[in-house]
Parts: sequence; C-alpha cells; structure tokens
Amino acid sequence: MEKYNNCENIVEVKDLYVSFRTFRGCLKVLNGVNIQVRRGEKVSIVGESGCGKTTTVNAIAQILARQARVDSGEINFNGKNVFKMPPNEIKNLRSQGISVIFQDPIASLNPVFTIGSQMKDVIYYSGIEGASSKKVQHEKVISALKETSLPDPERIMENYPFQLSGGMRQRICIAMSLATPRQLVIADEPTTNLDVTIQDQVLKTLKNRVEEKGSALILITHSLGVAREVADRIYVMYAGSVVESGTSKELFREALHPYTQGLMSCIPKLSGGGISTGIPGRIPNYLNPPKGCRFAPRCPKALAVCNESAPPVVEPIKDHQVACFLYGGK
Repeated sequence: MEKYNNCENIVEVKDLYVSFRTFRGCLKVLNGVNIQVRRGEKVSIVGESGCGKTTTVNAIAQILARQARVDSGEINFNGKNVFKMPPNEIKNLRSQGISVIFQDPIASLNPVFTIGSQMKDVIYYSGIEGASSKKVQHEKVISALKETSLPDPERIMENYPFQLSGGMRQRICIAMSLATPRQLVIADEPTTNLDVTIQDQVLKTLKNRVEEKGSALILITHSLGVAREVADRIYVMYAGSVVESGTSKELFREALHPYTQGLMSCIPKLSGGGISTGIPGRIPNYLNPPKGCRFAPRCPKALAVCNESAPPVVEPIKDHQVACFLYGGK
C-alpha cells in the first residue's frame, strides 16, 4: 500500500494472497496485502476478529498453519524473500531475527518446564556470544526479568507457568522475546486475556523495552485506542485487505475509509453521546467473497462500482493512503 523513498524497511509484504484448504472448500483469506515496517518503527495492524491480522504476521514469521497456502506475493525480511529461504535461514529467522508474543501466554509456555529453563533455551539457541555458558544464560534471564519489572527474578525462574498470574506470564513472554537482540518483535493481541490495569502495564512494558532495544514492533490489536497509544503508524485491515494506512496522528485526525470511520464511532467518548450501534453486518464468507470491495455489503456509502471492482489505493493526504472509490480511481 505504501511506497517509501530513501528509507530502509526491515519488512515488506507485497501483494500477498493466502488461502486455507478446508473440508468445505478453499477460503480466500488474504487479498493482496501490502505492509511495510521501517527499522525501529512501531506499527499496529487493526481490525475485527477474522480479518487476517494474525495470518499476515504468521506469514512474516513463517509459522502459517499446514492447511494455509500462499497463492501469490512475497515477504522480504532484510531484503530476502522469506518464502525462498532454505531451512537453516528460516531457523535463524525465528531464533535471531523475529520473536513472536502470542495472544495466550499459558499456551506459549511449556507447563512442565520452569520459567528459567525455558528462557535459558531461548538464549542458548539465539547464537549470541557466550550463549552456551550457564553463567551467561543465568545473567541474561535475570536481566530480562528485571527489565520487565518482575519481582524476585530468582524465585520466578524456579516457578512453573501455572504458578504465576496472567499478567506475570505475559511479561515473561515479553522478557523471552527481548532477552536476546531481535530486529522485529510481533505481538499478537498480547493483552486480550488481562484486566484493564494489567493491560496498561504490559503495553507500557512492551513499548519501553522495544524502544530501548531498538527493535521494530508489529502490534496486532482490535482496539484503535491501544494502537494509538503504542504505534507510530497504523494499518486498518478488513476481510483480508488493508483498507487504510497512515500515521497514528493523521489517522485519528481524519479517518477516510467508511470502515475506519465505523471503528472510530465505536470508541466510547468521555463526553457521552449514547452507546454506539457498531457496524451493521459481518465479515463476508471467505469461501465466496464479494467480487468488488469486500466491505461494500456493509458500507453506508457504497457506490455501484464498489460491487463490481476492487478499489484502487489512493493517497488523498500525504502519507495517508486509502483503498476506496470515494476518493477517485473510478
């Protein structure tokens, strides 16, 4: 969706189409996704559940489900196409280049190994200097736990995941992701299962640690408020397509796409004004998605052409792009 001149992107997703084989048929999920992330940049991908956010980042990290199929497109990490990487490079990509913080920390941590044992394994396979030394591993684990404001790291190292609270488990996942140098951190809705006060603490910890380490961040969320708090730039996804992108400030100053406007209207306001009715309708069936714009069946501003052709990507405002016929390209 975006083009940058004279800047280096750590990740470039280009015209990516991904489908899933099921017993009912082929689900056409990702529909030409284009995303770029600069080095050290914090980017958020926002959208409803089922819109393709997780599929996109799983493709970047090369952890797509077995039934997934990349139909076309490419993903470049540090200028190399991840789909053409040999197994040893994929291994290095996961152990040294990219780390992923999953939505459910209890499912991410092995219940039969202590926290210390699991974190030491991460450091051992990272390839950093002295990674095979037990002393270095211990020091790195203690340091990572302290950086995420976890109390009594020595005790926590001896604990099993079930002995810790949800917020502590999520902080441990953040500590594991940033215990060794990583160029890109992917956080897939890391605060979904936490209460509001713990959510804020975890997000601040994640943001601060990423900035200190100089890592790029892709934050997956369904909350525009969270995206605004953390990200420099936001991509709005709907039904497998990026419908709008821009800086956080610009996107909140003037949302262009009807879908983004609908999401904005759902945000509670301190001034009141009643309860939002939300966006009517639901995400289309991926077995037989609409021929034109996938949002057209739910769009209050849809034109006749929206049902026939995919909308072009236009840039009505500098560094603010939208895929919509309302802004030209008929």
